[in-house]
Amino acid sequence: MKSSRWAGLVLALAIGPLPAQAAPATTQRPPAGTAPARRPAGATVAPARRATPAQRLQRLDGIAAVVNDDVVLQSDVEEQLALFVMRSQIQPDSAAVDTLRRQILDQLIDEKLIVAEAKRQGITVPDAEIEKQVADALADVRQRLGSEQAYREQLARENMTEEKLRDKYRDEIRRQLLAQRLVQKQLPHKSVLPAEAEAYFKANHDKFPKMPPEVRLQVIQIPAAADSATEAKAKAEAVAVRKRILAGEKFAKVAADVSDDPNSARSGGDLGFFTRGTVDSSLEVVAFGLKIGALSPPVRSPFGWHIIEVLERDTVRTVAGRDSLDQQGRPVPEVHARHILIRVPVNEADKERSRKLAERVRGEALKGTDFGTLVRRYSKYDGPQSPDGDVGFVSMSSLQPQIRAGLDTLEMGQVSDVLVNQAGFNIFKVNDRKPEREYTLDEIRGELPEVVAQMKQRDRYDQWVKELRTKAHIEIRNS
Repeated sequence: MKSSRWAGLVLALAIGPLPAQAAPATTQRPPAGTAPARRPAGATVAPARRATPAQRLQRLDGIAAVVNDDVVLQSDVEEQLALFVMRSQIQPDSAAVDTLRRQILDQLIDEKLIVAEAKRQGITVPDAEIEKQVADALADVRQRLGSEQAYREQLARENMTEEKLRDKYRDEIRRQLLAQRLVQKQLPHKSVLPAEAEAYFKANHDKFPKMPPEVRLQVIQIPAAADSATEAKAKAEAVAVRKRILAGEKFAKVAADVSDDPNSARSGGDLGFFTRGTVDSSLEVVAFGLKIGALSPPVRSPFGWHIIEVLERDTVRTVAGRDSLDQQGRPVPEVHARHILIRVPVNEADKERSRKLAERVRGEALKGTDFGTLVRRYSKYDGPQSPDGDVGFVSMSSLQPQIRAGLDTLEMGQVSDVLVNQAGFNIFKVNDRKPEREYTLDEIRGELPEVVAQMKQRDRYDQWVKELRTKAHIEIRNS
């Protein structure tokens, strides 16, 4: 695992085609996707030519582009556009949608060219590897939809069978892997020395992202809480689960049997490696303080009650195999843990009760009650903060879109509306703002070699794809 001040930049520069997804359209909260690649400058588009009979049949779906003897369908573009918007949690206007649509079309054209070149060069992917990824993808769809019944209902709503969905995944995964293998062959990773990276940064300052604006906040967080009887029942279940493991049952088996986190339950509760700041703070404190192999008592988080076991600890490594260092020059630790989750059910009445409380607390703040006093009286936020709820400066880019939108127009000293996220109902007070600015060399010196390597890799990729385009027949359709 790796944490990075510029994690978003590294993702945006990742080499390879746009990840295709075949999940039903209502699946929720997929991982953040790679931004669509820009079209290489100077790429040529060949004049139109007559489509083959097979292509004419595919016009029933709508052809967005002809690429040699293949086509990109309008439905492919729209599917990727919808997924990108969903993953990004943005609400683009019509002009932005048109721009995104063209970027996605360009990237799908590039994918066609790369896959065709991979086949021409005789690159293959083992069927077993494809089938494993298909199985993982289907399991992920089930997990995100929440149950087998919801999965089947969604298939029916989309007039899709599991076999058709499996075939769709199989085709897309094969294309992705072929493209990845060719890119790795044609454009092997090249490391950049620190001195070279610094020289590149100084000479190309305008190519680098700027530090996003920051806002200093106080926060009152009121989670949607179950009633005391439901809470006590869930905790008792967690205590009973812990006793089963202490009595000799295997952690992985119990996790598979009872954990309410289906994604990790399939792998015996395994959460993988994670660093500080990437999981809920209540879990982080236990995971980084628990002895390896020891079993935690029940731990409460916004998700429910957890039983945690730490499997190992290590330090985050760079691509070169060296320890990653924090801003104080210390190695960044990571922990490998597993957990069992017992959720505490929250019903609509619980949510409404918490929402009304949050609205009442906001009303008190607007009437002039000291915000710090309200924090100490009502807030259940358990992240790093001062006694009066001051969380310090927060990057606006790190906030969820609905939270960011609720803070964008507030002036210093103003109190937000009640803003909702997964943790509950939030009231913020804005105490200060910092505008967008350029990073200094000292701030990003440690990460600079990797970022510059990615940027140069992106440039090589764009040039290579441009050359593939000059050799191809590409016809962009307007409808």
